[in-house]
Amino acid sequence: MKVKVTSHSAKWVLSIIIFSQFCCTSLWFAGNSIIEDLISAFNISTESLGYISGSVQFGFILGTLVFAILTLSDRFSPSKIFFICAVLGAGFNLGMLYSNNTITTLLCFRFLTGFSLAGIYPVGMKIAADHFEKGLKKSLSFLVAALVLGTAFPHLIKSIGVNLNWESVIWVTSTLTLLGGLLMLVYVKNGPYQKLADKFDASKILKVFKNPLFRSAAFGYFGHMWELYAFWTFIPILLLTYSQTHNIQLNISLFSFIIIAPGTIACIIGGYISSRIGAKKTAVIALSISGLCCLLSPLFFFINSSIIFITFLIIWGMTVIADSPLFSTLIAQNSNAQSKGTALTIVNCIGFAITIVSIQILNFFIASYDATPFAFLILALGPIIGLIYLKKT
Repeated sequence: MKVKVTSHSAKWVLSIIIFSQFCCTSLWFAGNSIIEDLISAFNISTESLGYISGSVQFGFILGTLVFAILTLSDRFSPSKIFFICAVLGAGFNLGMLYSNNTITTLLCFRFLTGFSLAGIYPVGMKIAADHFEKGLKKSLSFLVAALVLGTAFPHLIKSIGVNLNWESVIWVTSTLTLLGGLLMLVYVKNGPYQKLADKFDASKILKVFKNPLFRSAAFGYFGHMWELYAFWTFIPILLLTYSQTHNIQLNISLFSFIIIAPGTIACIIGGYISSRIGAKKTAVIALSISGLCCLLSPLFFFINSSIIFITFLIIWGMTVIADSPLFSTLIAQNSNAQSKGTALTIVNCIGFAITIVSIQILNFFIASYDATPFAFLILALGPIIGLIYLKKT
């Protein structure tokens, strides 16, 4: 028997899912936004940005792998899983406040935070897919938009003023995460289109890739991920290097937020465009523009105009994420109902594994060769490979 969902109730549920996703994904870059304070407070190396960011990604990868192998979000209530992981993530995030932290303990806390996020981001998409069979592209666009805003939010908190200490960023993001998890648990029940799997079935992980349409979307997503998180991670370094090269003053935290946050709008716009021309075509356009930005990045870096450079980075920041919800839509649409959660989770797992490689490669070139203006050229490989696979079907 199908459950009838009214327009009013659907909008209410979607609003809760979006807000909860925003609250909980603020954990992601909480460490990145205060990296200079962490370096000073715990006497760690200046290369720690890449390691701290990579540890979150590694935790997320291992978490998604565990979730996929155990097919948890296809067998149990995803809202309860979301809540439990939100509580754990908030607690591990608070671990950065431990006064005797070393680089080892910081990496452990960030790793465990990333592991917890595996039960938040892909599970949030699964919850949306369970509630919205029609209009899934728009629903996931709003959901990824919430992720973008959550990612950028710690930079905004950090930029508010000199009277706000770095510990406040941790307290705010952990509190938001608890709030988001609680809202999801209380107000978002199992969706009307949810079909729980009867038993554990690890073979789903391989079966989903037999579908050529699923495979095309997945590899397009992998190319997108090669670029996305490396770009987000090193925006503060790129801005700092630009300000030093051109001898100008920039509020690094504020401009990092200004560059990442418009991706929220881009996701929503992309969702509306895709409803007219299709998710695949829209993804191809966004991936092509962001790939072009990778190739043009050295040229814009050496232009002695901060307005032109920041505008270029805002455009890049919008197109680098606009295709993400579209890939998630294509992946969800090309998975059967009982494998949807596992499919989204395993693709996220592989995608975030790829981000560790690109982040560490950029970290190596920037730290070892002081090649910040040219390092971002490497990211163009992702969009190029992604476009090749998208053209196959």
